Amino acid sequence: MRELTMDDVKAAVKGGSVYAAGGGGWPDHGLEIGSAAITIGKPKLASVDELPDDAIIVTATAIGAPAGRDWEMRGRDYIRAVELLMENFDGKVVGVMTPQNGMSSTINGWLPAAALDLVVVDATGDMRAHPTGKMGSMGLAARLDFQTIQVVVGGRRDTGSYLELVVKGTPAKTSTILRTASDMSGGFIACARHPLPIHYIRQHAAIGGVSKAIELGKAILEVEYKGPEAVMRAICEKTNGQILACGKVIHNDVMYSGAFDIGKIVLDVSGTPLTLHVMNEYMAVDDAHGKRLTTYPDVITTLSVKTGEPVRVGDIQLGMELAVFSISKKYIPLSSSVRDATVYPEVERALGISIAEYALNPDC
Repeated sequence: MRELTMDDVKAAVKGGSVYAAGGGGWPDHGLEIGSAAITIGKPKLASVDELPDDAIIVTATAIGAPAGRDWEMRGRDYIRAVELLMENFDGKVVGVMTPQNGMSSTINGWLPAAALDLVVVDATGDMRAHPTGKMGSMGLAARLDFQTIQVVVGGRRDTGSYLELVVKGTPAKTSTILRTASDMSGGFIACARHPLPIHYIRQHAAIGGVSKAIELGKAILEVEYKGPEAVMRAICEKTNGQILACGKVIHNDVMYSGAFDIGKIVLDVSGTPLTLHVMNEYMAVDDAHGKRLTTYPDVITTLSVKTGEPVRVGDIQLGMELAVFSISKKYIPLSSSVRDATVYPEVERALGISIAEYALNPDC
């Protein structure tokens, strides 16, 4: 168990931005929340083996769409969400974890951990960012025998959209309610959910997800002064990832709808189109002939050719020169969520493409 520092905050945002897959929040938000965490307390990163089997861990994160524009979420909203869950849970909460890596989501739980004297657990519900809460629920999405608690807090105070909501029930039903609340609050909202014993986390989470993001971030920071090619090379080498193609953005129809960003981004790669399917994050890439090149749970990220830095879906503009980067799922820790067939139909319907046949096939 070690104390997290400002160097860890910077590295977690850098590395988390690669695993963000085009979503997972905002770098500035991550730096702001992380800086606040180490200012008000001394959050500690704990491995899953450093806590007793019955230690209760809560998932702390945010829900919404990266391109949402009408939201307000303050640092105290993250703290309040965890507080409300603890008030409604009959037991002692020991730590927090994140359901995914991201530009800010890698460290969303650090602030409530610092404020409430909890530990940050080095595990993630999914190694990369994903669009639905079910995809980071560590195999709970389809369980009818598990009654969870989910909390959301946030929204613009000046427009009256601020909400505090506590719901109890099955993960599937409560997750749908929380997504609606996020949309009503302006598109992005703080969340705490799923109090679980650490022995469950050990079996079902992506273990070491936070430290892997920090390690990647440190590798990026070490070479940034050398320029974009050095950054992209470091990312590839550290993750066993690869650059699939480089091209110019010629089409972007991603639109906000019901707390999701959904659509396609098309690159011109040497005169042929490359299509990236988006639901908050990049979920799949097809070549000009419709051949699938990479699919969730692979990490799929766009990198700026000019800087080597990851580019958010919400920041992509026509004419941008981007590199499409991918890490095969065989090189990342996979949680039980990835192997849960029930999390895919919602995303497949929204995008009109197949994902499950790849995600659930161990040979792909």
